[in-house]
Amino acid sequence: MKPVRLPLVLTLPLAGILLAFAPLSAAPEPEQPMPGSLDLKSAIGFAIENNFDIRQARERIKQQDGVVIEVTARAIPNVAATGYYEHLDKSISSQFPASDRYWSVSLTATQTLFAGGGVRSAIKSADLARDAAMLDLKNVINNALLSVRIAFYDVLLNQEKIKVQEQNVELLRQQLKNVTDRFNAGTVSSFEKLRAEVAVANAQVPLITARNDYRLSIESLRLALGFTRNSQDTLTKVPDILGSLDYTPTSFDLQAAFDSAHNNRPDLQRLAKLSEAGEQTVTTARSNYYPNLQLYGGWALRKGVSNTLSDSPDGFLVGVQSQWNIFDGRATGGRVAQARSVLQQTKLAQVQAQLDAEVEVRRAFSSWQESTELVDASQKVVAQAEEAVRLATARYDAGTATQLDVLQSQVDLTTARTNQLQAYYNYNTAVATLRKAMGLPDQSVNG
Repeated sequence: MKPVRLPLVLTLPLAGILLAFAPLSAAPEPEQPMPGSLDLKSAIGFAIENNFDIRQARERIKQQDGVVIEVTARAIPNVAATGYYEHLDKSISSQFPASDRYWSVSLTATQTLFAGGGVRSAIKSADLARDAAMLDLKNVINNALLSVRIAFYDVLLNQEKIKVQEQNVELLRQQLKNVTDRFNAGTVSSFEKLRAEVAVANAQVPLITARNDYRLSIESLRLALGFTRNSQDTLTKVPDILGSLDYTPTSFDLQAAFDSAHNNRPDLQRLAKLSEAGEQTVTTARSNYYPNLQLYGGWALRKGVSNTLSDSPDGFLVGVQSQWNIFDGRATGGRVAQARSVLQQTKLAQVQAQLDAEVEVRRAFSSWQESTELVDASQKVVAQAEEAVRLATARYDAGTATQLDVLQSQVDLTTARTNQLQAYYNYNTAVATLRKAMGLPDQSVNG
């Protein structure tokens, strides 16, 4: 008869017992419907819960939590239950008297006493990596909310551009009506009537473009918010975007901006944590140069002379075991070299990130300065352009100006209004970008 062996080994680290009963996969979060109306604050709140970059960063923290639990399990006792059963020919039995079967059951607890500092450094490295994941989440939130804010400003800008172009079309239609009445009265030529008709027709092009830009900006906002549901309502209904592009003067100091970036930017803090974790990883790799020492103890039950439990011996056991890889083919040296190289790469990335942050601050600060000057330059132009249209119309009615003067003044008014809107948009986006470059949270979250 051929031997039949049915080994059964069950190992349950105490720190992982609860995880063994956890569900294999979490249920997907219910998708929130797009609100019927959105202001900037509600858009920010919606994005915090639904933006895909933010949700992925949260999952990375959960993943790192699992790593921390796994590594920490090495520092606490591990309990293993072992069962063994064997059926064999009596002729090859090693028992006395010979028996055709053998079985044993044992329960053993093992505690690491010394591992060259590898366990302690691995736990600290995992904790630092989790801190880095938290900082990564903060950085992802800052980037995502900046994208939401800029996308929201894009919608407001295109919304206002539609109004400006509609006002321009309305002015040109009034001018066409005035010229048509004069043409019917025989006081102007057909050329002037034709020129007014062409002006109205040409004004339709930027209006159509502005409406299309508005539709596209709505889709960009949906993407930034993390809204994916495509029902018949969402395909045809557009949420009411509440708010306006206002100008609120804000002052910044370049040196203070640099200091804030160095102290508050989560991406720089994350690399600092990863650098610390890399140093601990080097220690973990070097720990393989040293012997490890473990204390174990437990209880065992083995088959006795007969096949009944009554004569089966059992008892407790305790002992110490150690292993030292005196020569492992330089594998430990290779792991140490890899860990040191990764650490050096992280430190270089940290220096590069600091330089990138400084350049980003300088560019954002320069854009803020430019947008401030543009706002100052555009504030009075709209009022002047409106007055120019009024005067040109009055002079045309009095016969001292041409129709071309009226049309040109209307074009200048439209340009002035568009420039002012663009200046306000540039200023608001420049402020948000500079705050993000300084490592400051979004104003809605901060306030």
